[in-house]
Amino acid sequence: MPPRKLMNDEPCPVARSVDVVGDRWSLLIVRDAFDGMRRFGDFQRSLGVARNILSDRLRKLVDIGILEMRAASDGTSYQEYVLTAKGESLFPVVVALRQWGERHLFRRGEGHSVLIDKGTGKPVPLMTPRAKDGGALSPVATEVRKRS
Repeated sequence: MPPRKLMNDEPCPVARSVDVVGDRWSLLIVRDAFDGMRRFGDFQRSLGVARNILSDRLRKLVDIGILEMRAASDGTSYQEYVLTAKGESLFPVVVALRQWGERHLFRRGEGHSVLIDKGTGKPVPLMTPRAKDGGALSPVATEVRKRS
């Protein structure tokens, strides 16, 4: 199988983003990091992914600056994987995927995890792109201007 084409020169931000975090394991690692996981073994138990694949994805996430390795906070000899500011900025992406999945991938009444606002104790409101005036922005109200 030929090597996968990288999107480093692609003018589309979506293509470049998917190239970096678009595979299943990378996004689930980021999700678990938002849920407070930091250690290799915890990621491995949560995801059930093969150790070599997990190691590869963690290394790539560190290399691109989404995670960083730190000495364990409890003073043990373990290393921990911690979200960087760049990684934390993926939060809206994870929330958008969660909310899309809640709307389209569960049967009515089927149970699933819920993202809660700790301040209110209520589910996080639906994310919606907003226009400058604060109104909801639909796909037909936008356009992509291609680079010339």
